[in-house]
Amino acid sequence: MDNLQKRIIAENCRREEILLSPYACASREGVRFAPEAEKIPDGENIRPTFFHDTDKIIHSMAYTRYIDKTQVFALFQNDHITHRVLHVQFVAKIARVIGRCLRLNEDLIEAIALGHDLGHTPYGHDGERFLNRLCTEAGIGYFCHNAQSVRFLMEIEQGGRGLNLTLQVLDGILAHNGEILNARLIPDTKKTPEQFLTEYESCFKIKDYPKQIYPMTLEGCVVRITDIIAYIGRDIEDAITVGLIKRSDLPPSIVRVLGDTNDRIINTLALDVIKQSYGQRYIGFSPDIYKALRELKAFNYAYIYHNPVVKSENRKIEGLFQSLFFRYVQDIEEQNFPSPIYRYYLKKMDARYQQQNKPARMAADFIAAMTDEFFNRQYKELFFPRKFGLKISDQREEKP
Repeated sequence: MDNLQKRIIAENCRREEILLSPYACASREGVRFAPEAEKIPDGENIRPTFFHDTDKIIHSMAYTRYIDKTQVFALFQNDHITHRVLHVQFVAKIARVIGRCLRLNEDLIEAIALGHDLGHTPYGHDGERFLNRLCTEAGIGYFCHNAQSVRFLMEIEQGGRGLNLTLQVLDGILAHNGEILNARLIPDTKKTPEQFLTEYESCFKIKDYPKQIYPMTLEGCVVRITDIIAYIGRDIEDAITVGLIKRSDLPPSIVRVLGDTNDRIINTLALDVIKQSYGQRYIGFSPDIYKALRELKAFNYAYIYHNPVVKSENRKIEGLFQSLFFRYVQDIEEQNFPSPIYRYYLKKMDARYQQQNKPARMAADFIAAMTDEFFNRQYKELFFPRKFGLKISDQREEKP
């Protein structure tokens, strides 16, 4: 390490010492499960620890697949509705604004925010429910997207070696739980690596266990509370765009407090969080804002997320999940090597992954990794008869 690198690293540390709140998580506090596996030790890297984690996440295969993963509306041919990749960018941007005002570590916030939804299945939360049901019926435990996000980053990326991210980033992703609304979030600052691993494993073993987990850092709390800030108003805009609701449908009592457009809702919620949390050891809302947000969330669930109009194709989608899941499990058990699960997935994984996981869990991993489009193509490839063309020779010419 030359003198310039040493100077840059020292300046990075000094900058955090000057700017960060005493309640923030400094980059030097980052803990890796395998520090010896880093090409450049964190202490000698000009990229601060959590900044480096963000680089690892955005260059991962799982992050690339965000581009065609459903946020809320799966079957609309409309380029102006939100996909998962846009949602995580919204979360990262809003959370960094809040974090900067509270003098927290923006690098840690960004890494958690960009990685928090990597484990989402095709077809969003509906797909998550379908895959969870299949996992439980197969006797392998549960499926939840937050734990699956950690699983991708810790156990599946790079052929099963994982990315060796820091404990604080993995914990923030595991504990994000954006579907749960809290008036106040207090970090579990005494959480150990062993406790994190127990929580992670319990998500697959104990029903609804993710609801019991809280982040170990204030930065993780910011991302968790920002998740709902980022989606609650944006989902309303998307619902209006596709004609599911009208802006005038929003209850006046909520509009008076939060506003009726995404930008006003974000601004109101973010400023309230900053005001209520500044200089505190927690992240939270004021009582009036929290009450209005709870009511808005209930409105969204009733008129958007559970609207029967957008659920009319769910039986078909669930059938696709069942067919693909059972087929992949069968192909693994029978060692059907031409199967897509071998060609596209298992041949890239190390032997340890295949030895330690049951066929049903490997099938769930493969399905969870898919984009919506790849998922649909897989069903067609496996269950739609392929045409022979004009004559048999056409088929022979197509084979490699």
